[in-house]
Amino acid sequence: MPKPKSFKKDASRQSSTQQAQQSSTPNWPPLRPLIPSSDLLLEPLLPDQIYLIRNFLPASLCKTYVSFLSSLPLITTPGKPKKGEAVRVNDRFQIQDATFADTLWRETALKELVTKSLAEDEQPLLLRETWGGEPLGLNANIRVYRYSPGQFFAQHYDDSNTLSFSSPSTPSPQPARTTWTLLIYLSTCSGGETIFYPEPTRANRNPEPISVTPEMGMALLHRHGDRCLLHEGSEVTYGEKWVLRSDLVVAR
Repeated sequence: MPKPKSFKKDASRQSSTQQAQQSSTPNWPPLRPLIPSSDLLLEPLLPDQIYLIRNFLPASLCKTYVSFLSSLPLITTPGKPKKGEAVRVNDRFQIQDATFADTLWRETALKELVTKSLAEDEQPLLLRETWGGEPLGLNANIRVYRYSPGQFFAQHYDDSNTLSFSSPSTPSPQPARTTWTLLIYLSTCSGGETIFYPEPTRANRNPEPISVTPEMGMALLHRHGDRCLLHEGSEVTYGEKWVLRSDLVVAR
């Protein structure tokens, strides 16, 4: 099924207000305490397409981050999107921070889970086949989303982006691209599910949607680009949905 042109992801072009957000790098709280990778699992919700890491961040750290992120200058997205963009109503903060992206990749269990393990009930897969290339780290474009009651993100696809990747641990820039979206849920709310709509197949002409309920501390990885599934963030009905967003970057 061809992807409708009207479905787009977060706009990669930044407004002047978003650029102003980047004038001062946040003093991110330390990523402590953390749960070791040996106690975590890369769980296939839809093999080769959607993975979960439950309890990726402990509740105490999530609460610390929500308190900190509440102090940032979040911007409410317009109710009427630009032509070609999906309707999204939330509050967001965006910044280029290679140091924090590298910390999130290396100091948590993420790097080890992505590069060294797959779920036990799956057949081993080559990293290049699973992740679309050799994993290098996370996109320095860090986004923070807050969805309050009544806010949502309509059906859309996430695009892949090409970039020149460097980080504090790999300072020499190299050609790279993003292949998977990373969402880290920092709170629990009512509503706000991330709902995926699998493509019909010969074996299943009418596949059921796959719904991911926000869980405090859970990480969600889903493939984006040409193989991205149509998905949406449903309306929050009670509480607040806080999300930390980046992308997996691979060599090209």
